[in-house]
Amino acid sequence: MLRLINKFSPPESWKIPVILVLGTFCGIIVLTLRISNAFSYLSDDPSACVNCHVMAPQFATWQTSSHGRVTVCNDCHVPHDNVFRKYVFKAQDGLRHSTMFTFRLEPQVIHIKEAGIAVVQENCIRCHDGLVDRIGASSVTGPTSTHGQGLLCWQCHRETPHGRVNSLSSAPFARVPRLSKTTPEWMDPFLTLKKP
Repeated sequence: MLRLINKFSPPESWKIPVILVLGTFCGIIVLTLRISNAFSYLSDDPSACVNCHVMAPQFATWQTSSHGRVTVCNDCHVPHDNVFRKYVFKAQDGLRHSTMFTFRLEPQVIHIKEAGIAVVQENCIRCHDGLVDRIGASSVTGPTSTHGQGLLCWQCHRETPHGRVNSLSSAPFARVPRLSKTTPEWMDPFLTLKKP
């Protein structure tokens, strides 16, 4: 074991620079995880969906809809057939969202992607199975085919749960949770500017 540690140990003259570089790298990772509220995405809390404020219209329209009383975002937008698929989907979708938000690539009107369409359709049928069973929709498996006519649930139920308009300006005065502070409280005295 000692031989293995010595094999990967840097030369004496490099130890301090290596420790500083590794410490800086670890600090940047911890800071990035803190600022992005990364661990909130492991939960089902709807306020995690508005960590980046471009989702405010979607949050506001969901909150005031009939679904806002009985569901959370993940009930519709994440697979529920197994835990592995759920977290793989959340990771892929979250990585795409965070990349778009970080590099300011988000569009004015957010449209659901093909993988999301399939998942939302699955979840509509999963939750409303007793209703769709009577019209024959639950027997169809494709993401773009229900009722045997190639329709998605929200093509008829258009207002559910987000309404028709979801652009960044569609709900400018919506009440949504505030973005959380990114700095620890002990830094507040150093960050506030004192007026002369």
